Amino acid sequence: MKKYTFAVLSVLTLLIASCSASRSASNTGDLFGTTWELEYISGPRIAFEGLYPNKKPQLTFDEKETKVYGNNGCNGYSASYTLKGKSLTFGEEGPTTMMFCEGGGEQVFLKQIRQITSYSIDKDGKLNLIQGDVPMMRFKKVAKQ
Repeated sequence: MKKYTFAVLSVLTLLIASCSASRSASNTGDLFGTTWELEYISGPRIAFEGLYPNKKPQLTFDEKETKVYGNNGCNGYSASYTLKGKSLTFGEEGPTTMMFCEGGGEQVFLKQIRQITSYSIDKDGKLNLIQGDVPMMRFKKVAKQ
């Protein structure tokens, strides 16, 4: 009976360990194949809706080309990124058409994204871009690709 109990507990332990490992591995995969829309940015004293009165910044990560595409709340945005585990940094943004942007959110976004050092995807499926150990930007999924 003790051998049977030990065998069952061993199988359950392996099953639980493999499920938690696949869950953490799938979080990295969740970064790709999705368009992310900004819903929170740390720092400015102006209301979020005031920063982005017409549209909110969006990002889409291209895993093959290690580029991120989208908009910064006004103009187009594209940049390279470096991803190592949970460490994430963004390169210099590419050229864009420069339209006049109401609210000043574009500059806040560009300044903040240059300072990102890592990311996490929380239990609610939100993408948090982190500086040091402080979440600075939070994005929600808006479209699957």
